[in-house]
Amino acid sequence: MSAALLERSAPDVGSGAWRRVWRRLAANRLALAGLVIILLVLAASAAAPWIAPFDPNAATPMLRNAVPGTEGHLLGLDAQGRDILSRVLWGGRPALLSSIIPVAVSVLLALAAGLLAGYFRNRWSALIMRVIDVLFAFPMVLLAIGLATALGPGAWAVGLTIVFSATPYLTRVVYAGVRAEREKDYVEAARASGATTVDLLLREILPNVVTAVAVYGTTLVGGMIVFQAGLSFLGLGTQPPHADWGRMVAEGAQVLVLGAAHVATIPALVIVVVALAFNWLGNGLRDVLDPRD
Repeated sequence: MSAALLERSAPDVGSGAWRRVWRRLAANRLALAGLVIILLVLAASAAAPWIAPFDPNAATPMLRNAVPGTEGHLLGLDAQGRDILSRVLWGGRPALLSSIIPVAVSVLLALAAGLLAGYFRNRWSALIMRVIDVLFAFPMVLLAIGLATALGPGAWAVGLTIVFSATPYLTRVVYAGVRAEREKDYVEAARASGATTVDLLLREILPNVVTAVAVYGTTLVGGMIVFQAGLSFLGLGTQPPHADWGRMVAEGAQVLVLGAAHVATIPALVIVVVALAFNWLGNGLRDVLDPRD
């Protein structure tokens, strides 16, 4: 067997490779903008206790629905007289945690299920994929309502809903990648050289499928932020008086007829921008990490 076949095709992860990835990412303006927005939002949400100008639940009734630019309140106040900027900063915590962490858990579950189902050809691998097919049949909103009924509305119900909803899609991505890689020459060469099944899965195949999962998972976070906000809007997510972007939109919708459009518009714009940022970054990573380039 030739030496070329014995070489692994796993991606180069040296410092030079990372510098090339960064240069290509920096050249993609939308991807770079998405990364900057995500980092800024994460930093602002983490630092909310120190940078928020007011207690997010402290109300000034005489300034209800005050417009942006009101003295001391850059983004105005809501229907209860609470500072919108402070609530936006604090609201990023449940919105991001309830989206990023469940998607990360889904990635780990999908990698395990997809690797096993894609590599082996037995009844257990078939069972895994049939379970995944069953999960596809559950509408996300109905699943969220069921979990909220069983667990009570809140972050747990939202997080579990996202895990159940995201895992099937991610598993399909891993499964398709493993099926495409397992018969390639570098895997056959490693198998012929005595590599164990664990080595084949973790050292040979995994590095070549994890990129697609990372790209899809990053894009999926953007969609899950919108989904989480929708559940909070329906009253299934973070409960009052805690700040949450979706809940802020729901509360602001009640005062639109009073001419206080900013109460709902500002958190809605934040949701859209952050969701777009994850999509921009995901699309940029897809282009940067494409092995065909």
